[in-house]
Amino acid sequence: MNPDLIAKIAQISSVLEVSGHPKPGNVHRTQDFDDMIFEDFLISGVVIGDSMKKAAERGQKYKNDTYLLEKIKLGEIIKEAVLETDKWIGNNTNLGIVLLLTPLAAAAGMSEDFTYLRENVGKIMDATTPEDAVNLYDAINIADAGGMGEHDELDVADKEARDKLIIENINMYEVLHMSSKWDSLSYELTNLMPVTFETGFPTFRSVKPEYGINKAVLQTFLTILSKNPDTLISRKYGNDMARMVTADADSILQNGGALTSLGLGLLHEFDKQLVRNKLNPGTTADLTASSIMAAYLNEFGF
Repeated sequence: MNPDLIAKIAQISSVLEVSGHPKPGNVHRTQDFDDMIFEDFLISGVVIGDSMKKAAERGQKYKNDTYLLEKIKLGEIIKEAVLETDKWIGNNTNLGIVLLLTPLAAAAGMSEDFTYLRENVGKIMDATTPEDAVNLYDAINIADAGGMGEHDELDVADKEARDKLIIENINMYEVLHMSSKWDSLSYELTNLMPVTFETGFPTFRSVKPEYGINKAVLQTFLTILSKNPDTLISRKYGNDMARMVTADADSILQNGGALTSLGLGLLHEFDKQLVRNKLNPGTTADLTASSIMAAYLNEFGF
């Protein structure tokens, strides 16, 4: 698949995700946060393009030599995308999105058919190296994103832990697998992206033709949140709060979500309630972006 097209789809997916209105508890086209504004996320979605193209090019280069997939250097590309975002924004607007979209871009570069996309994400993750893990740690530190890399022996902020990754030959997949019990993005990346491909992608694909892009984004976000307590909320406010938010999302979905006037009204109120209580389902937003990317890869790429 053409790397230029893959990069455009990654950029479009990032921009559409943040544009979803009223995507509850998040920055969107009519809602800024004190430290992040809508335009920050638009810029972030654009500036990752070169990194996504590089991932796709490397995936394409090594698609017939799977024993060389470590040469994709996934961690290096993730770090590069985070550095580029930091240069323009100076804030962590898209670490989670970059983590999900980079292996997707590389896998799309490898794949001649959409049916191989998930399988190729798995192959790429399995082939990661300790150097990828170190670059991942660097990316997390640059983005100042706590939680994902906080292990008792391999804390992301500990230089000795980074050295241990190399000495003990611990690759990026293994690091993420350690986090997968409490971090949804880590679980997604080490289990063939189940939320993206089994929940988000089919929702977006089925809703978009009849209801348009914005409602497809909202319904995808709400469907993911209704099934998966958000780990950003869990880290900040505990698992019980995350489950309450998920229950509220499910209740709105039972009333039609973004696809009915009643559900849309409830969605607006849900957005206000989450913002008022500083509850930000940011992990759900990341999974929405990867779901949109999968849908557009399916529609335009294969």
